[in-house]
Amino acid sequence: MSEDWQPPIGSWASSAARRRNMQAIRSRDTKPERVLRRLLHAQGLRYRVAAQPLPGLRRTADIVFRPAKVAVFIDGCYWHGCPEHYVAPKTNPGYWSGKVAGNVARDRDTDRRLAEAGWTVLRFWEHESAEECASTVLRVVLDRRQRLLQRKLRRDE
Repeated sequence: MSEDWQPPIGSWASSAARRRNMQAIRSRDTKPERVLRRLLHAQGLRYRVAAQPLPGLRRTADIVFRPAKVAVFIDGCYWHGCPEHYVAPKTNPGYWSGKVAGNVARDRDTDRRLAEAGWTVLRFWEHESAEECASTVLRVVLDRRQRLLQRKLRRDE
């Protein structure tokens, strides 16, 4: 493309270079996800990666513990509107601010739907300590497993 390339009216990309840059951003297997998964695996936890917690809900959690019904999301500061780190872009701000606001609204809707289905949702920002996140996930998953086991034992009595 030529250097004087202009995006079509209504396009999300302000330039060809910006378009290439944005298309290269990963939606899964990001460094924060990989680090957290490595820590959880070292603790003996097994999980699904980039899985849909609920059938029919076209949304994926970064890490899913199906039997315990725990869904883990590692949210990127820019894409999910981190209150500490989100900075509105200077180019095409209307589009990008609307996009991020839509992501945040979808995140809240996902949390609500999963909670209604009996799931525990854990959300972490990409800048949070992976060790602290792993500790929280481990505690919640083990607690959920224990409660499910206790319920099963009560039913079997």
